Amino acid sequence: MSVDAIGALRDPVRRAVYEYAAGRLEPVSRNAVAEALGIGRTLAAFHLDKLAEAGLLDTAYASRTGGPGAGRPAKLYRRSAAEHVVTLPPRDYRLLADLLASAVERTGAEPAAYEAARAQGAKLAGQPVLGQLEALGYEPVEDDEGTVRLRNCPFHALAQGYPPLVCGLNLALLEGLVGDGGRVARLDPGPTGCCVVVHSKNKGD
Repeated sequence: MSVDAIGALRDPVRRAVYEYAAGRLEPVSRNAVAEALGIGRTLAAFHLDKLAEAGLLDTAYASRTGGPGAGRPAKLYRRSAAEHVVTLPPRDYRLLADLLASAVERTGAEPAAYEAARAQGAKLAGQPVLGQLEALGYEPVEDDEGTVRLRNCPFHALAQGYPPLVCGLNLALLEGLVGDGGRVARLDPGPTGCCVVVHSKNKGD
């Protein structure tokens, strides 16, 4: 399935459609995609549906408000929460991560694990924070007040099984990354994205 999903992105137009839909905070319609990319609505819908068939986008319906078609449901698309990984030959690092997470919880080694995560974050510090967050896969979005929300959790699958441990490790890693600069990392889980939010130090301090 993951090979097929990644293969669906070979077409450059389809890849552009995916990148646009995946980069939006809210679900998008075919009209929005067509307008943003300068392609026809029929072509936009074709590629969006192919991406949904491949498991790369999720679909939903919502009533239109205002303009032509008001009141009728519109098909909307957003990035799928499913993960797609291809390794050749096959590797299963998640199994090892599960084993290590289980061992940490059983032995009560969380403090040592958090210390190691914070130290690793500190090793990554020194470059612009947003660039580092992007490189780690967090997909940061900064608002006008300097609050950085993270649209993606790179550890989502493991966090499903060990939420306190993994969220704690995540926080410690980002605490080390932001260091003593003008930002601070805090746990602030929302309905989507990462459980950690990075604030400017002058916000609430």
